[in-house]
Amino acid sequence: MLTDAGQPVAPSAGTVSPDRPIRIARVIARLNVGGPAQHAILLTAGLDRTRFLTTLITGTAGRQEGDLLSAARARGVEPVVIPELGRALHPMRDLVSLGKLVRLFRQLRPDIVHTHTAKAGTLGRLAARLAGVPRSVHTFHGHVLEGYFSPAATSFFLRVERVLARATDRIITLSPRLRLALLAMGIGRPEQVEVVPLGLDLDRFLRMPTGQADLRPSLRIPTGTPLLGIVGRLVPIKDHPTLFQALTLLPDGGRAPHLLVVGDGERRKELQRLAHRLGLGSRVHFLGWRDDLETILGGLDVVICCSRNEGTPVALIEAMAAGVPVLSTDVGGVGDLVAHGETGWLVPPGDPAALARGIERLLGDPALRRRLAGAARPVALERHHVKGLIHRMETLYADVLAGRQSQ
Repeated sequence: MLTDAGQPVAPSAGTVSPDRPIRIARVIARLNVGGPAQHAILLTAGLDRTRFLTTLITGTAGRQEGDLLSAARARGVEPVVIPELGRALHPMRDLVSLGKLVRLFRQLRPDIVHTHTAKAGTLGRLAARLAGVPRSVHTFHGHVLEGYFSPAATSFFLRVERVLARATDRIITLSPRLRLALLAMGIGRPEQVEVVPLGLDLDRFLRMPTGQADLRPSLRIPTGTPLLGIVGRLVPIKDHPTLFQALTLLPDGGRAPHLLVVGDGERRKELQRLAHRLGLGSRVHFLGWRDDLETILGGLDVVICCSRNEGTPVALIEAMAAGVPVLSTDVGGVGDLVAHGETGWLVPPGDPAALARGIERLLGDPALRRRLAGAARPVALERHHVKGLIHRMETLYADVLAGRQSQ
């Protein structure tokens, strides 16, 4: 068995010798377009390979989710794919995934298993326990304990997370608010739960001067029309209908804003029908997944997030790095990223009228947009650049192996 760097795995595990690198097995359910997959790929590729040997293990992305497998390979990471591992719950496939993970861990003999997202966190940590892996780390990129499942299912998953936390050496969250939320739910102990902000490759957003791209001609949008954008999966938790309803509350005229919907997912056809039913068919443009996001962002006036639950939204970080003002619902870890009236604009979730007022406020005040964008850009670059992530995680792994508590 080879690592992503193409080097053979050492035959023994246990106490790490200073003469060999630390072996990390990183598990994520799928490499779909989104923050967790980007985070896992960048972390795998970026760790100092003289000190760490990392194997990235993943399942398969859904057909409409977008797939970052080629992006991983472009960075020199060749993931080990377990086809049965994926987002959806499926008892038989999940049992097969668990068995394959146990066998793989026994072959790799990692010093640390690091899991990302809920399902991979459950199966990966169980497999690590069964395979006798010395240490385990889990990252909550958000959580599925609000807004995803029925109350009964949510209660069950909460109990599972509490049990798993007792067998986890370090729990990582992406924001202080998420850390407090998990502790309030009884997941982990204060000395066990650590904040490590999401790290992204933001350099490409610095090379694209804001406002350089005019997207209107190619989309047959009249010159000078305000452009809004929303980037992400087309799934219920993202709550696109509230945004569509907000658009219907704005003044309808020659300067009515148009919305670019970047992304794909299970709700695309349903959302397209809703846009037409609300009379927005000519003003809402579904672009699917795009690999020229820096160009898209460069042509927008405001980027919107209207989710009902979020960890740390990648779309907002990238917009901030690109110098585009952001408007978001104040949910999850968003408030740790966006300071209302300072680095962006926040509104309550599920409130079309409040969202419409936020859009009007930003579109009607170019000076405010410039001020918010100017203040937000250094926040994104200083807090969420991948270089900071790599440094923090290298230190954390060393601390975990040494048995040191989080700071």
